[in-house]
Parts: sequence; C-alpha cells; structure tokens
Amino acid sequence: MKTRSVASAALSLAALLALVGCASTTSTDHMGGMDHGGSSTSAPASAEANDDDIMFAGMMKQHHEQAIEMSDMLLGKEGVDERVVALAQRIKAAQRPEIQLMDEWLEDWGVDASAMGGMDHGDGMMSESDMQALDDATGAEAGPLFLVQMIQHHEGAVEMAQDEVDNGRNPDAVALAETVIDAQTEEIAEMEEILATL
Repeated sequence: MKTRSVASAALSLAALLALVGCASTTSTDHMGGMDHGGSSTSAPASAEANDDDIMFAGMMKQHHEQAIEMSDMLLGKEGVDERVVALAQRIKAAQRPEIQLMDEWLEDWGVDASAMGGMDHGDGMMSESDMQALDDATGAEAGPLFLVQMIQHHEGAVEMAQDEVDNGRNPDAVALAETVIDAQTEEIAEMEEILATL
C-alpha cells in the first residue's frame, strides 16, 4: 500500500509539474538537493511554493472534494445515527473553505487545477465501487460504512499532510497541512469510538 501510494504521488507530481512548466520560477526541488532558501526575496509570499507545496494543494483539494461528496451521500439518507450526521456536516463545513483556499494558491502558482489527473485510492481515496457501495447503502448500514471509509480517507489525508509538513516550503500550505493532521487525527479517534457503538 505504501509503495502504491508513493508511486501514485510521484505520477501526480509529474503531472502537476508538467502543468506548471517553466512559469514556476520560485519552485525548488528538494529531491535534487537544491537550497530551499534560494528563491527571490521580492516574490510575493503566495508565489513561494516548491514542488511539494504544489502537489499537496492539488492532491488535498481532490481529497477534500471526495470527502464532501461522501458526506453529501450520507446526509441524503434517513435513519443514520445522529452522531454520524453531525460528523459529516462538520467535515463539509471544514473542508469547503479549505478547497477554496487551495484553489486560490494553485491559481497564484500558475497551476491549472482543472487539468490535474485523478488520484489513486491508495492515498485514502475511495474507488468508484466504494462510492457506489456508499450510495447504495441504506440508513442503517450507511452510517458504519461511511465511518469505515472516512477513517481510511482521513488516514490518507494525514499521510499526505505529513509529507507537506516535512518537505513543503510555503508557510501557509504547511500551516494548513498541520491543521489537517490535527483535525483529522481527532476525527479518526471520534469515528472509531462511534463505530464501536453502532
């Protein structure tokens, strides 16, 4: 699973870098041993992003979008435990503004977010069959299924965010990654507690 996740991330990074091209003059490649402090000091803070920042924003945006889609599926059902409903509502409320923020960053960095490729479910993303199973689930079974899937989804997000904390350069992107780690780690523990009682 780890190897598959790394391979997927590498492919996504390659696609993102192709989109950015030569326009990203402030970008640095930590894998190439370049100095992270080598960008122009006259560049606006929003433009000071390395390859990891770009990959983080692009991938986490897609990740958040699927979490909102999953939450909407659950919220459209009846008979779901009220704790699961409240959690889904909180996930939507937290992640929607973060998507908007990452969209703004990608635009500032010269990345066409609409042209990005899809993510592999090895990053915690649900497959089409996973999403169909959640869509088909009734209220009574939808709650536990949503929790199981969202725990996996959050675990993938936490791993992606930790990569950004370790390798990113843009302070705003790193701060968001730290927020994702804290918030989603807490939600994983909450979901595990709820799941144990259903």
